Parts: sequence; C-alpha cells; structure tokens
Amino acid sequence: MEKNISLYSLLLQNFIEESIQKVKPETILFQEYDKVEHVYLLLKGSLSIGRIHMKGKEFIFKILKEEDMLVEYDIFKHAPRYYYSAKALTDCELLMIKKEQFEDYILTNPIALRALAKWLSTRYLKAQMKCQDLIMNGKKGGLYSILIRLCNNYGVMTEDGILIDLPLTHQELANLTYGTREVIQRMLKELREQNIISYDQLKFTVKDLSYLKQEVDCQNCSYEICGIN
Repeated sequence: MEKNISLYSLLLQNFIEESIQKVKPETILFQEYDKVEHVYLLLKGSLSIGRIHMKGKEFIFKILKEEDMLVEYDIFKHAPRYYYSAKALTDCELLMIKKEQFEDYILTNPIALRALAKWLSTRYLKAQMKCQDLIMNGKKGGLYSILIRLCNNYGVMTEDGILIDLPLTHQELANLTYGTREVIQRMLKELREQNIISYDQLKFTVKDLSYLKQEVDCQNCSYEICGIN
C-alpha cells in the first residue's frame, strides 16, 4: 500500500503541524520572478496558475483544487524563482512547507521520491495532452477540451447534465483557452443554441458531453490525466 500512496498524502502526514494560510478570492499567492520559499498543499478552495503577457493578456495554465499541490519551480535548483503567478479563485486554505524541508524530505525518503516521480510523470502527460488538443483542434477544439477537463475535475451530475461546480466568467474561460473573450463568447453561444451547454450564475452545465468528445476525437484518458489541474 505504501508504494501507491500519493505525494500529497505523504506530505500532509509529515508536515501536518506546519502553518496554514487562509486567503480570500483574488489574492495573489506569489508572482512571476518571486523567490521560492514554500511548497503549498491546497486543503480547500481553487487557485489558478498563469501569467500576464507583456501586452496585458492574462493566460491561465491550470486550475488547482483540494488535494492539489503547488510545486511550481525547478526542484533542487539553487535560489529558484517562480515562472508563473498563483491567484485564489475562491476562499482557500493552504498548508505551507518550507522549500528546504520539502526537498530534504524527498531526498531522504525513497517512498516520497517514487511518489514525486509518479506525480511529475502525470503532470508531464497532462501538459502534453493539453498541447495536443490546442495544436490538433484549434481554438474551438481547445474550448471543448477545457470544458471536458472541467467536467472531470468539477463535474456534478444533475437532471440537466454535468454541472461544472466552479464559477467562471467568459473572460476566465478565454484565459484558459488562450483565446479572446469575443471569440469564446461566440463559440459558447453556438453551443448554447445547439443545447450542448447552458450557463447560469457563472456556472456551466454540459448537457451533451459525448458531442464535445466526438468533436475533439477524445481518447477517453483517465481523470488523472484529463484534468484542468
């Protein structure tokens, strides 16, 4: 059983006495080029990881939720700095682990080292799949792919379909798909007119997931791989 335990669980067990930080929505946890001081375990809430282009366009690379980790730096590198910024989307609680403690634990615990390797492998595959969707299917396919991934991570079955239980504006969805709000709004309108999705109080409901999957030639990857995190 020990071999299959997640890195998140190992860290939570070992560092449960460390300080917990509570943050409000829109709080910036760290910014691009900030010095790395901590690794974070997300205990509650949702966070976005992204950056703002020099022209002012915001891009969201992924959204993290409960039981996700923020290890957004070159591990074991001297004096690393963040490549991206992290922003709270909802009320969040995070367990803070000092970078040095995290790295020492990984290097001295073979089980944790294996768990880290598995976690990094999964992250690599997720990144590859996201790139594939954008390259092979364009902006429309990228939007459909993001909706599928949101269903996997935040989906709640209802009578109307799969409710994505995460408030998202059209602009935030555009930031996730690397498109403009105007283009995303037009594509979402088409999906609503076809009764594929609905949108109410900042939450999307996917009524026909099979349509989205067919349009992007979905490979039906596991939820572990096909996620927004």
